Parts: sequence; C-alpha cells; structure tokens
Amino acid sequence: MPYIKTRDGTDLYVKDWGSGRPVILTHGWPLNADSWDVQAQALAEAGFRVIAYDRRGFGRSGQPWDGYNYDTLADDLADVMKAAGADQDATIVGFSMGGGEVARYMSRHEGKGVIAAGLVASVVPYMLKTDDNPNGAPESTFQQMREGIKDDRAHFFRRKFTPQFYGVGYISSPVSDDVLDYSTSLALMAGLKPTLACLDAFAYTDFRPDLPAFRVPTLIVHGTGDQTVPIDTSGRAAALGIAQSQLVEYDGAPHGLNVTHADRLSQDLLTFLGR
Repeated sequence: MPYIKTRDGTDLYVKDWGSGRPVILTHGWPLNADSWDVQAQALAEAGFRVIAYDRRGFGRSGQPWDGYNYDTLADDLADVMKAAGADQDATIVGFSMGGGEVARYMSRHEGKGVIAAGLVASVVPYMLKTDDNPNGAPESTFQQMREGIKDDRAHFFRRKFTPQFYGVGYISSPVSDDVLDYSTSLALMAGLKPTLACLDAFAYTDFRPDLPAFRVPTLIVHGTGDQTVPIDTSGRAAALGIAQSQLVEYDGAPHGLNVTHADRLSQDLLTFLGR
C-alpha cells in the first residue's frame, strides 16, 4: 500500500511496517515520514503496526494547490487510517506540525477509533503571540521565515532552520553535518506552495478549542531547550488543557529530539503504548 487516495483525490505516500495494534505517525514541517524511521522501526520490532505517511505537498505525496489547512489535513489522516484498515484501537502520534493533525482529528472526527494519542515537540495548542497567548511567537518571526524561504529556500533550511531545529551551537553540536544535510534534503522534497501554506497553518491555527476533545490517555514529550517550538508555548500549555495527559520533559533537548534523543523517545513511546 505505497499510496492511498484522499477524499479530494490527492495521492499520499504511506509506509506500513510491522503487524499488531496500529500506531499512526504524522511528521513535522518541513520533513516527511522518513523523519520517524528510528521510532517506527523500534515500534514495529516491538510488535506494533506502524503507519507513517508524507503529508500532502511533502515528500513523495501529491502536491495539490489547495488543502493545506488543518481541517483538510485531519481529513487526510482519517483517510489514511480508513484505507489502511487502522481505524480501530489506534494510537495517533504527531511530531511538531503533526501534532496539529492529531488535535484536529480528535475534535473534527471525534477521536474515532483512537485509544491513545501522543504529541511530540508539538505546535499544539497555539504558536502565535496574542493578548491571550503571551508566550507565543510574534508574527514577525513567521514573516521572517516566509521571507527567508522565498529568498533562498535551500540556504534558509540548511544554514538557519535545521541548526536551530537540532540545537546546534557555535562550539558544539548534538548532530553531525550529515544530519543537517539529510534533513535539508527532506525539506526540499516539499513544494514551495505547500511549504509556505503549512507554515501559515501551524503559525496561525489556534488548537485550544480542540483540547477538550482529547478523551484518551495522551503522552506529551517536549524538550526544555526547544527554540523552534518553546515548551511554555506548547508542551506545558497542552498538558494543562488535556485532562488525561502525561508530560515528559527532556532537559535541554532541542526541537529535533526524535534524532538527538532517538532511543529515549522510542522507549518512552513503547512504555506509553504498553499501558
């Protein structure tokens, strides 16, 4: 099942590993399903069926002009689950932007078939700084990102975005240059339109109204050193708004903790799924 077709006719590339209780993984911006590979292999080897897919516009999926809003993206998630026959006793886990798809699925689709959820370095509940969200990022931050992408997308991702993503400093780095190059290559597989449209989607979508729809055990993992999606804006705020949540903080970890703390994240996911 390398591809499924969504309700609006978009082809989504799907990776389906292992067998057992299904775990569906949604990836972060601007990457694709391959960014989940370490955790996907660990879960599949532990007896779970792991389904990860490239969001529309990213990776190997189709790049339609429209549909880069969270209602459509949540419908895509529902379509993947249905087409894969993974819409019962499922766990859905979202990384970064992918956390928004999880949140919107829980509200828009009433959490159908989901018995547990996970938010990893997620943008939920609200990224934008407003009067009632003082810990958010100012709009100028997203405007600068947009301008950097339009001006020189390859330079922006390789020299500005991915170093911060993985917590690279002037003296030391938790990842190799090869990881930065690889992540940039994943980012550049996305179309320009989807890249910019999804930037707007995670920047401006307020998921606070979606939080009461989480009526299942929910694991929240976030790094305290995350400069891309700061923990006070996201992980801690989400934990306050989700009744059955468990917040696990990784001291000093950057946004890309799925790489810098890969084994720990795999183990925490397995422990949680063992519930």
